[in-house]
Amino acid sequence: LMGCGQSSGGDGDGARESTAVPAPTRASGYGTVFLGIDECSSFGRESFTEVPCTSERAAARVVARHDGGAAGGPPCPATTDFVLHISEQKPSADEDGDGAVPRGYACMRNLEAPHPGDPGRGGGPRTIVGDCVYGAGAGEVRETACDADGGRGGRAPEYRVTSAVERRADCPASTRLYVRLGGPEPVGCARPL
Repeated sequence: LMGCGQSSGGDGDGARESTAVPAPTRASGYGTVFLGIDECSSFGRESFTEVPCTSERAAARVVARHDGGAAGGPPCPATTDFVLHISEQKPSADEDGDGAVPRGYACMRNLEAPHPGDPGRGGGPRTIVGDCVYGAGAGEVRETACDADGGRGGRAPEYRVTSAVERRADCPASTRLYVRLGGPEPVGCARPL
């Protein structure tokens, strides 16, 4: 299992890049699928484990789960806080007794605030309507919190994504920046702040 911290970048959904940190996987048997939809994980310094959602250790819930790699798979829901990449494992205990946990990814939402995937919060694996960005050079933008003031190593926002459309031509006249969002409406129309 790998925890995936998200930062803004220049590719993928919402013009972001991710930094993955490997972590060991332990299938716990709480559900029929390891980290299936509506199951919960704990946060750890070195690993994430599946735990009952009623546990005091539960920190985040799976809102979507897909097999295979995230790069070619379906995008996570818009307000996903972070993505867990699950490496293929052959543990002694797994979800269906076949001796394997398939490679995949789980779209996670924190059980309690903060929710970096919410519009304007400056995080999450996708850029969505309501998010703010700043120019990062060479035609790239990076997401930042809409209320960021540029202090403590953060960057102040320059644009806010106000709508999502199928084509650039569908953006309102006030649009000054186009942001790649992915999904059925892949163009984000952004205006200066």
